[in-house]
Amino acid sequence: MGNFAANEGLSVFVILVWLGINAYLFVQFYMNFLTERWFYTRVLLGDALSWARAPAACLNFNCMLILLPVCRNLLSFLRGSIQCCSRTAARQLDRNITFHKLVAYMIAFHTAVHIIAHLFNFEWFMGAQLYRNSSSLPFVLSQIGTGDNASYLNPIRTDQTNPTIVMFTTIAGLTGVVITLALILIITSSMEVIRRSYFEVFWYTHHLFIIFFIGLVFHGFGRIVRGQTATSLLENKPSQCADQFESWGKNGTFCPKPEFAGNPPMTWKWVVGPMILYVCERLVRFYRSQQKVVITKVVMHPSKTLELQMKRKGFRMEVGQYVFMQCPCVSQLEWHPFTLTSAPEEDHFSVHIRIVGDWTQGLYEACGGDKNETQEAWKLPKMAIDGPFGTASEDVFGYEVVMLVGAGIGVTPFASVLKSVWYKHIQENQNVFTKKIYFYWLCPETQAFEWFADLLQSLEGQMTEKGMVDFLSYNIYLTRWKETEAAHFRVHHEFTTLGVFLCGPTQLADVLEKQCLSHSEAGVKFIFNKENF
Repeated sequence: MGNFAANEGLSVFVILVWLGINAYLFVQFYMNFLTERWFYTRVLLGDALSWARAPAACLNFNCMLILLPVCRNLLSFLRGSIQCCSRTAARQLDRNITFHKLVAYMIAFHTAVHIIAHLFNFEWFMGAQLYRNSSSLPFVLSQIGTGDNASYLNPIRTDQTNPTIVMFTTIAGLTGVVITLALILIITSSMEVIRRSYFEVFWYTHHLFIIFFIGLVFHGFGRIVRGQTATSLLENKPSQCADQFESWGKNGTFCPKPEFAGNPPMTWKWVVGPMILYVCERLVRFYRSQQKVVITKVVMHPSKTLELQMKRKGFRMEVGQYVFMQCPCVSQLEWHPFTLTSAPEEDHFSVHIRIVGDWTQGLYEACGGDKNETQEAWKLPKMAIDGPFGTASEDVFGYEVVMLVGAGIGVTPFASVLKSVWYKHIQENQNVFTKKIYFYWLCPETQAFEWFADLLQSLEGQMTEKGMVDFLSYNIYLTRWKETEAAHFRVHHEFTTLGVFLCGPTQLADVLEKQCLSHSEAGVKFIFNKENF
């Protein structure tokens, strides 16, 4: 239980608060549309009115949140600001993409409820016009505003109107169709099978969020859902006048015809702040992308792994951080994340890139990977770099005992960790508390780690010379792992808080985290940290 509280307590609290706010907004706005102002609107629409407006409020709230987890520079600033106070709170920022997905699912859910409710609303609107009976209150309400068309309640003005035409000719209808299509394309292209196999589809389709937000802001300007005005409520109280609708506005009656108006647009007030933050985020990214980056060395490792060593003025990094890279000669628009494999103490920064897709293949060829002769420096491609950005690995030196678990190419952040910890011990850095590192790497084939072998051998030799034989213990598994094997990744160290760092697939993360949460014997407290993979 203690391990669960340390690893998941704050995350559970944040999720519960988020769900609680969604529930509160839904109930509050559902009840708001049960008030007297909306009595005549409910005569036409029934409960579908509240079922349309309540999810709309939740949509505003979640659309306010959806951009914040992808503001990388903002998250890096927050992580650096709070890390000194709370390592647990800083670690939650590493789950930004998970929260981004949860918010997206919530948006999709409330969008579905909102759309279904409005489909019923249009049917009720149309039905009120088709049932032409002056003794029917819905019909009488539908005829209000027919002359001047100013203070109407029913947006379908005649019985000859097609609801489909209204859907595509009104601001609310047209923007609703556009943002729904954009949302469907964004969510379907974000499925893992598409994102991993056809990253370009995911990348380009995700930028439909621009159209989504533009449509969202203008969606409420049509004011298609209308309620009784405050002035009209003073003259025509539904509790007193609803039963006298046949004599509204006639001589000798104290009940004039009610007047109606739509609510002013509110969505922009929810999303304008995050939208400004995101625009600032993109401006910072653009500024960074214009800074000159020099490729100082290109190394072609076995199994088509490309190593790029680069320099940029003012570049500062910490262990395990990552950057976004763009190669204009391959694509003017695509940016891809890569973990830094260099140490902060080195005079350059480097990445190792597996050639597994069109973009990486294009970069490989641009760097001369497909040629036998050495590529001349002036022929190397121009690169743009955004970052670095923080990850959980930055906390690695705050633990006495550290377990590093990498799967396949997920070993890259730990290359930086192992290099840096060696430099820090040589320099006798007093801020390093680490006394023991356990390193586990799971690979399907030997070629997958040939580029990393030199580093391990070098560290092992240097540590032997310094009398630090027991400092680093590493195990490499050359097989496709099974869930049962994860149970063996247990380290017993008495009265110690042990940091477990993983960079690998979700399946391994789930198994390893379960083991961390379920084992606390011998005074060991496991703190689980997962890199985005």
